[in-house]
Amino acid sequence: MPVVKSIHHVAVVVSDMEQSLSFWRDALGIELHELRDVPAEKSQVAFLPLAGAEVELVMPTTDDSGIAKYLARRGQGMHHLCLEVDDIEGMLAQLKAKNIRLINEEPRTAADGKKYAFIHPESTGGVLVELYQL
Repeated sequence: MPVVKSIHHVAVVVSDMEQSLSFWRDALGIELHELRDVPAEKSQVAFLPLAGAEVELVMPTTDDSGIAKYLARRGQGMHHLCLEVDDIEGMLAQLKAKNIRLINEEPRTAADGKKYAFIHPESTGGVLVELYQL
């Protein structure tokens, strides 16, 4: 049976990366590990690691991306909670069997080789949930 291992990260949608970093990095003192462009998702992501997890700031780089549409509809704020799992295919099969609505029926693979998939907020009490397998 697949297992949720930990909270991997909390993603926050932002409209201005430098302004957001002035709070998370400069005011709170959380070290910026990396600032990365993610062309496949039409976004820029700042990775701010904390003990055992990360805060990820996500900013759209185009007006037609999913993140841009989310930002236009809902404004800045928490976008999703990411859970690390040991077997993403098994977890997706388990969720399908329990009639959980998935955004991704099959995992996608990120540029760094991590597998990920999203669960629709309709099935989670309103929170977009991402699954990661490292």
